Amino acid sequence: MAFKSPIRDPDRIEPRLDRQAPFIRFQCLVRQLARPEAQRRFVFADIHDLLAKLRPEEFSDAVRHWPDVTLSPFRANYLCGMVEYAAGLKRVRPPSWTADVAPLKEPWFGSNLKSLRLHLLTNSPAPFRRRNIFIDASVGTRV
Repeated sequence: MAFKSPIRDPDRIEPRLDRQAPFIRFQCLVRQLARPEAQRRFVFADIHDLLAKLRPEEFSDAVRHWPDVTLSPFRANYLCGMVEYAAGLKRVRPPSWTADVAPLKEPWFGSNLKSLRLHLLTNSPAPFRRRNIFIDASVGTRV
C-alpha cells in the first residue's frame, strides 16, 4: 500500500481557489488603500497590474464587490476610474458599485504644471474625466 503525503505541491493552486484568486487579490489591494500612507506605497500600481492581466471573465469576477473599507474621495474615484477604464478595454460592464461613488467636487490634475492642464483636460481617459480626475495614462499604460 502506497503512502500519500499530506503535503501538497505548493506551486499548484486548487482549481476552486485559482478562480477566486483575482477576487481575493483585488479585495486585499483595495483594503491596503485604506491604510496609512507609508503602508500603501505602490498599491495603485499593483491594482493596475492585476486589472491589466485579467481576462474579461476573470475581471468581472474579481471586481464584483466593493471591499468593506472606507476610502478618501480621491482614492475611491481613482479606483473607480481604473475599474471603469479596464472594463471598457475588456468590453464588459463595470461593476454597479462604481456608480455609487460620487465624482470629486474639485478637479484633480496629475501634474502641477499649468502648461499641461489643457493637455490633461483633453487627453484624460473618459472614466477619469467623469470623476474630475485628469491624468495622462491609465490601465494598460504607465507614466
